Amino acid sequence: MALGFLVFGCGPGPAPETVAPPPAPDPGLTRVVVGASDSVGAIPGSADALFLYRFRQIDPASDRFTFQDRELSFYFKPTPDALHFQVENRQDRPAWIDWERSTFLDPHGGSGKVAHSTTRWGDRFKAQPETQIPGLQRYTGDFLLPLDYLFDPAGSEQQTHRPLFPEDHRAPQYVDRVFGVDFVFRVDERPRTYAFRFRVVSVIRR
Repeated sequence: MALGFLVFGCGPGPAPETVAPPPAPDPGLTRVVVGASDSVGAIPGSADALFLYRFRQIDPASDRFTFQDRELSFYFKPTPDALHFQVENRQDRPAWIDWERSTFLDPHGGSGKVAHSTTRWGDRFKAQPETQIPGLQRYTGDFLLPLDYLFDPAGSEQQTHRPLFPEDHRAPQYVDRVFGVDFVFRVDERPRTYAFRFRVVSVIRR
């Protein structure tokens, strides 16, 4: 994963491909995506979405989806596809993202292991290696979703997954849903958990 000092969200990432969903235990599943787009719009969503979402960071409360302490500075951008984020290491020694100990709270109230942009279907039962953020560096271009949202890409190396939220007629059912991540970092060789929660504050017809 690239490290750099680019401002998060300064340009659009590649739009996710919409693909035909594979057979799934969820009969209501109508959309599966490859990767996750980082839209620069004020209200993110797919170009063909019937409904648009507005999110709010409720814990720690922030109108700008940010949080910082002495060690780390966070910025989040929730989208229907995934939870985008960047982290800046504010100290002059490395910090590590512990993916194995981090968990994702999904909009249905379930909690489980987290996947990020490099996690693939074949990694479901493997230990995900930690990611190092060197001192005074920024980690960008990544996103989070529940590990069990991944789908078999049928031999492809792409990351195929269920989005966090539907953008069709089911979308209004998700108003007030809460989701988030318990993000575990290793700082000075000690684990630290940063808990973030987000709420769907409105769903509006496009």
